[in-house]
Amino acid sequence: MEYKDYYKVLGLERNASADDIKKAFRKLALKYHPDRNPGKKEAEDKFKDLNEAYEVLSDSQKRARYDQLGESYSRWQQTGAPGGFNWNDWASQGGMGGRTRVEVNNMDDLFGGMGGFSDFFQSIFGGAAGGQTSGRPAQRTYRTSQRQEPQEQTVQISFMEAYKGTERTVMIGDRRLEVKIPAGADTGTKVRMAGMGQPGPDGRKSDLYLLVEVMPDPHFERKGHDIHTEFELDLYTAVLGGEARVTTPTGQVVLNIPAGTQPGQAFRLAGLGMSHLRNPQDRGDLFAKAKVRLPRSLTAEQRAVFEKLAKMK
Repeated sequence: MEYKDYYKVLGLERNASADDIKKAFRKLALKYHPDRNPGKKEAEDKFKDLNEAYEVLSDSQKRARYDQLGESYSRWQQTGAPGGFNWNDWASQGGMGGRTRVEVNNMDDLFGGMGGFSDFFQSIFGGAAGGQTSGRPAQRTYRTSQRQEPQEQTVQISFMEAYKGTERTVMIGDRRLEVKIPAGADTGTKVRMAGMGQPGPDGRKSDLYLLVEVMPDPHFERKGHDIHTEFELDLYTAVLGGEARVTTPTGQVVLNIPAGTQPGQAFRLAGLGMSHLRNPQDRGDLFAKAKVRLPRSLTAEQRAVFEKLAKMK
């Protein structure tokens, strides 16, 4: 059995932060999602690897155990010891109490019915050590799900719909279903519709997951729960101070501009960012960056004033 480098799968260094891991996964998952690569086995395999890597690295306990394995594996490579890496010894003698059991009942949700985790994952987290020298397959102690495989359907929403929450009508066969997408949804958010999928051979209906994709907005950029935007500011207000109007997702607000505001200076508007999915009352902030507008032409009087100021500097 070969060692799987989950950091390499996501294109990350080993010291990557939780936010780095999340961003890398979302970007690559969208690129290799089966809905965007129909019939492409290579993309399907890559998508499964991405989900498996994220499942481990996004969980602090699994990541710590995986990193421990990585250190042991690196030492084995450096020593040049004959034979293969002894997975059994590592699993039985490793720290953190040896093996870690993971229930797999709901794991297929990550793969959209494409199958579960690899032998490498199961050997570390599935309750049994893999890669036995006898060549016999490792004994599994995890439980597989008997329910129908879940289905996925991509749904696109606008930035404003993500900000306020929205509804979509989904056609499943001849059924028309109404589903609510909560405020704060982001690209990669899954909305579960229990028992709303197509029935399987035994007549049982699977779950349906709506995979949200938020379309880009020309005025706002989302960074986590914060929103970033720009507003135009004339030269005179930037120099002397005054008021400026800033467009936010909830409408225009009047911003007090201090004298001497610099081009690119950002102003924080607390609580005007995106809602947290699990706590809609908790919002991020909005950051408005001043885009100072210089006059394209000057009157003779204005030019004289600027020339006078230039001599005074």
